[in-house]
This record gives sequence, C-alpha cells and structure tokens, in this order.
Amino acid sequence: MRIYSSLQIGDYHQNNCEDHLFVGEYGKNKILCAVMDGCTTALESQFASLLVGKILKKICIEKGYKEFIEKKTEPILPEENLKLILQDLLSELRIVKNQLLIDEKELLTTLIILLFDKEQESGIVFVIGDGLVNINGKITEFEQDNKPDYLGFHLTEDFQTFYNLQNQKITFNTLNDINISTDGIFTFEKLLPKKSQEEIDVIQFLTIDKVNSEKDDLFPFKLKTLENEFG
Repeated sequence: MRIYSSLQIGDYHQNNCEDHLFVGEYGKNKILCAVMDGCTTALESQFASLLVGKILKKICIEKGYKEFIEKKTEPILPEENLKLILQDLLSELRIVKNQLLIDEKELLTTLIILLFDKEQESGIVFVIGDGLVNINGKITEFEQDNKPDYLGFHLTEDFQTFYNLQNQKITFNTLNDINISTDGIFTFEKLLPKKSQEEIDVIQFLTIDKVNSEKDDLFPFKLKTLENEFG
C-alpha cells in the first residue's frame, strides 16, 4: 500500500497552516489516516487541528503496546475500532481542556478520519465537518454552508448519543484508491497567468488522475503543477 500526503498553507493564512494530517498504524494490519481543519474565526485554530493529530498518534502508539501485551485478540469490525478511537480522542480532548483551562473556541477543528483493516479488507471513513472523500473513483463532498460542525462542540455530550447522531460515515469493502481532504481542496483559484493551453479540473486532477503515481512526492508535485502551469 502506497500512501501519499501533502500539507500546504493557504495564501490567505499568513502565520500558520490551520490544517494538519496524521498517518499511522493502529495496531496490527490497520491503517489510520486523518485530516483536520481548524476554524479560521476561532482562537489559534492551528492548535486544535495539531492537537487532534498528536492525540491520534498517542492512541495508535498505545494500541500497539496493548496488542503486544495481549498477544492475540479477536478481530472486530473497523467501525467498532473507530468508535473506540473517537471515544478515546474526545476523552483526551476533555482532559487537555480541563488541565490547560482551554476555551471551547480554541478546540474547533473538523475531522475526517479513515480506518482501514488490511486483513479484513474493509474500512470506514467518518467525517465531522466538511471536506472531500474519494473511494475508488466515487467522490463525496461534505459541505455545510461554511458553518461546519466541530469536534469541540461535542466534548460534554454522552459519547454514544453523539455517535448515533452522526450521519457522515462511509463504509467500504473493496479498496483500490482513496483520498481524504479538508475543504481546502475546494479553494484553489487562479492568481497568475497560466502557461498551459489545457483546462484542468482541480479536484479530478488531485484525486482521480493517476499520472506520475510512481512519484513518492506525488501531491507536492501536483500542487507545483497547479501553481506553475495553471496559475
């Protein structure tokens, strides 16, 4: 399995990139990927997206230790594993909020999280807020009229109630190709004269187009192409 990623600050964000991404192994034979987008109108929103990434890293490390100690565990479905991850994530966020006396406005970030079990060949994508998911060429856009839901809104809720109310979930059994992206993928605009005579569909180019897929730096290469060839 080849995993490509890229993170880039928007032209109108001068000080910090408000997005963050995480890729890691959740125990044996499971891949966890996530993208987060902090709320621009909140307080220091890059902190929230970065913090979620660090907590997910901690959860993955702890899962590896647990599986090593337990040696053998019964396999469970990706969605059940994802629920455990989200429950731990919200619990850790509550602890940090209380320890650092953080305001809710400092914990506003969207989250698109993907868990894929290579052994069971099945997975799930869970979306809080907006963004884009492409699974095997089928693109789903999550748009909430620029008023997205945020993780920070749910810290005081009962977890099972919160999870049952979420409807932005996609499960899949066959995986050939998958992309997850924050809503930054919708914000490309022409700022310079383009050199190429061709027209380009940015989303198709970044998600469906397989040209140069042998490159390890595929997405940075594509972003440079968009900038240098298409303005």
